[in-house]
Amino acid sequence: MVNMTLAIPEELHKKMREFSDINWAEVSRIAIAEKLKRLLILKNLDKALDKSALSEEDCLKLGDKVKEEMLKKYKKKG
Repeated sequence: MVNMTLAIPEELHKKMREFSDINWAEVSRIAIAEKLKRLLILKNLDKALDKSALSEEDCLKLGDKVKEEMLKKYKKKG
């Protein structure tokens, strides 16, 4: 495993010390892994969208339509 040194503000460090039972190195590893997962998803999405014939306006309209349909679906359940 590779070691990495992080610089954090003193105020943040003070707050972290209140929870000394927490393995902050593990929290950092998990946060970095989650961020990388999201970045890889976005990278793959960008690759897929490069081949798309949809314009940005088309995508926004489609997104609005999906939101409207999801809202209808969840209003029926409530």
